[in-house]
Amino acid sequence: MRVAIGSDHRGVELRQRVIVFLASLGNDIIEFGGKGNDAVDYPDIAADVARQVSTGQCDRGVLFCGTGIGVSIAANKIHGIRAAVCHDQFTAEMSRRHNDANILCLSAERLPPEEVFEIIRVWLAAEFEGGRHQRRIDKIAALESEQTRADRDVD
Repeated sequence: MRVAIGSDHRGVELRQRVIVFLASLGNDIIEFGGKGNDAVDYPDIAADVARQVSTGQCDRGVLFCGTGIGVSIAANKIHGIRAAVCHDQFTAEMSRRHNDANILCLSAERLPPEEVFEIIRVWLAAEFEGGRHQRRIDKIAALESEQTRADRDVD
């Protein structure tokens, strides 16, 4: 699997550890974000990762910021992205099974690295169940299309 991973300055150390972990599972990694403690803006990194996923250049994405919330909000602005903030293995698994989440957003400051690794492992392994959940994903996609049409009408 090809995975885009990114973080703001608050997640640099954890991102580096997760890259090693993802590579050990046989994934190809594309990395985004700052390299040190200098502040970077999480919307820029989230957009970079989300574009990799939305265009099919990467299969999935993983994002970190202090809480995971900011990167989730930013990533979800990109067409075709379903970024989920997850706090444990259960929410990660359900984000895939029921919501077909294609980007996992995590707190760089509230979760121990070992738990982050397990959350990611579960999330990568979980498959979308389809069925009744597909109808809901289709409705989310329709909302995106509705917004795209509204944006065109304004121009």
